[in-house]
Amino acid sequence: MDFDLEELINVEQTFYDEGYKDGFAHGRIHGSIEGKALGREKGFEMWEELGFYEGFAMLWQAVLSQRGKTDDRAALHLRQLLALLAQFPRVNPSATEPSELDIPKLFRQIRSRYKALCAVLGVQPTLRAGVSSATDDGDPVGDSAAAPPGGSKSVWPVQPAGHARAGAGEQQLSF
Repeated sequence: MDFDLEELINVEQTFYDEGYKDGFAHGRIHGSIEGKALGREKGFEMWEELGFYEGFAMLWQAVLSQRGKTDDRAALHLRQLLALLAQFPRVNPSATEPSELDIPKLFRQIRSRYKALCAVLGVQPTLRAGVSSATDDGDPVGDSAAAPPGGSKSVWPVQPAGHARAGAGEQQLSF
């Protein structure tokens, strides 16, 4: 009868190695699933922010063009912000061809251009996150005491068309 004493000495290591292989295979499957879900969530958050910036820029571009101010600093910042937004990829890059685009760097440039545009326009730079960004106790992230109980704070007062009043020298805008 052949009896291998080496196997008896390394019993714990054998069980450890088998458990490690099983755990690694299991972790690879679940890590891939969780990674896809996290990537989808973070991608949505990025596109929500980029969509906000693009909508903001397009609104102010319309306002400035209606006022006839297409040559000032705000218009320059608007064009640069829209150009940066146009550079952002709209599809996932292929795994076979390498991408030279540094997405976090481009995202930082877009954020700084947005903040510069807000400074030129005299607007407070804000981005209201969606409902998905809540803390563990259920409160939205940020100062919940500042928001009125009925919803978000109104940025622009809405008045009926007949009651709109313009200050001296102000031009009325209608969209």
